[in-house]
Amino acid sequence: MDIQDEIHDQLSRRTFLGQTSAGLGTIALASLLNPANLFGKGSSASDENPAVGKPHFPPKVKRVIYLFQSGAPSQLELFDYKPKLEAMWGQDLPESVRNGQRLTGMSAGQSRFPLAASKYAFAQYGPSRMWMSELLPHTSRIAGDLTFVRSLHTEAINHDPAVTFFQTGSQQAGRPSFGSWISYGLGSDNQNLPAFVVLLSKGRDGDQPLYAKLWSNGFLPSVHQGVVFRSGPDPVYYLNNPPGVDKTSRRRMLDYLTKLHQEQYKQVLDPEINSRMAQYEMAYRMQTSVPETLDIAKEPDYIFDMYGPESRKPGTFAANCLLARKLIEKDVKFVQLYHQGWDQHGNLPNDIKIQTKSVDQPSAALIRDLKQRGLLDDTLVIWGGEFGRGAYSQGKLTRDNYGRDHHPRAFTVWMAGAGVKKGMVYGETDDFGYNVIKDPVHVHDFQATILHLLGVDHEKLTFKSQGRRYRLTDVHGKVIKPLLA
Repeated sequence: MDIQDEIHDQLSRRTFLGQTSAGLGTIALASLLNPANLFGKGSSASDENPAVGKPHFPPKVKRVIYLFQSGAPSQLELFDYKPKLEAMWGQDLPESVRNGQRLTGMSAGQSRFPLAASKYAFAQYGPSRMWMSELLPHTSRIAGDLTFVRSLHTEAINHDPAVTFFQTGSQQAGRPSFGSWISYGLGSDNQNLPAFVVLLSKGRDGDQPLYAKLWSNGFLPSVHQGVVFRSGPDPVYYLNNPPGVDKTSRRRMLDYLTKLHQEQYKQVLDPEINSRMAQYEMAYRMQTSVPETLDIAKEPDYIFDMYGPESRKPGTFAANCLLARKLIEKDVKFVQLYHQGWDQHGNLPNDIKIQTKSVDQPSAALIRDLKQRGLLDDTLVIWGGEFGRGAYSQGKLTRDNYGRDHHPRAFTVWMAGAGVKKGMVYGETDDFGYNVIKDPVHVHDFQATILHLLGVDHEKLTFKSQGRRYRLTDVHGKVIKPLLA
């Protein structure tokens, strides 16, 4: 081979590699923008993970609304009726019940742990005669649609690691959130809206803060991060065009930006470049889809009456429940609501009464609204916090006032909708609501069960990062099959 042939051969190989990398970049971008265009509906992206848009097996749930009650609602005031606490009111929690379990620094110094019965009355509701508090008159009317898990438990004893654990499968920050895993594993059913949307609301002031790490994509491509929709004229920051830029100019700019990114991708082959391009394109489409979806002006009065008077006030829990229904109608796959205000170490009877008044009616209305539209048949709604509250009083105990400290050993969540048995109570705690005595459900078990309902094998949905494969449930978790319909 002479020198001219060798130079020609090198140029040809360089050209081939450059063109191939650009082509791969275009294919990767297409897969992020619309996975079905790349693989086709029902085909497989890899042997290990589901194809984007395809579960491992037929799902029972198509979409999830997670009503996360940040701060930890007291199960003893709401769902887990314990007459023994009334019979032993003011007596110390038996050491045989506590059994040396660790306490938070807020009550570890107490010389006594007097038992505190709920100030509020309980009654049985629905065909299964489920116990619920008088604080929940609206929720009690839909008891026949609910599935209670009274035996959840976690290792985390403080708010930040406990919420992070529920949302990411790890007490330490940096892992992908639940919704991000769903977006990564199952893709989107609406290419004009994110697969994972976050809505925030606040009860009382001064409660536990929420951080973006809870809806972060972690080490997954950034296109899978949760998108926060805020109240007000700009629901998504920087979504609207700046003054002097119209839609045509924006489109032209994005087209040129795509070409620049493709050139950059040829040089570095960084997949995050494609994620960034996909986010720009999504933002462009959201300029039309978001205002249309979040416009509640056309909702009839009877819908606002169903969700309660606060549903007309943007940014409230009630308004966000209504928005969650609208997002589900648009096939958003995972809608995460966070409602703050449940951290009630003192003045609990008064504070929990205020808090339940703001969430009881809209939570029940969401179930009724989804049901009347036929959406509850393939949507799962989850309601609960990061841990529960202890049986003894934190601080001074009186008949009208007391507080409760964090309690990770046993607490309650409820679910409603597709895939779970209606009117069922799963799990049982002891007479003090302190320890699980039947059918314990760990956080990882709960996560594995939700993924299973979505058609995902929690052991197979993995992502390789820094030399090892990660999953939402880490190396734990089992599906709680008795909960499944």
